[in-house]
Amino acid sequence: MRDHYDETSEPSAADLAAIELERPLITAEMAWLDAEITMLSADDRGGPNSLDWRRLRRAEARVIRETFAHVARHVHRPGPRRAA
Repeated sequence: MRDHYDETSEPSAADLAAIELERPLITAEMAWLDAEITMLSADDRGGPNSLDWRRLRRAEARVIRETFAHVARHVHRPGPRRAA
């Protein structure tokens, strides 16, 4: 991946692959943001209802799950040791 930004060039295949690997996490974070916005705008309708709270909790849980899954995909886990 590139360390600099050049607005005249297109993303490389490696850049696009990295984005694709992060897509589940990005999608989860966007759903969380949407739930947060809904909570903030709930004052216009008398405050958040039980479905708003449930949606927020589920979105938060999804972000946590996807974060752990994303980290697990990138962390090298050694295999079981064999006796010599």
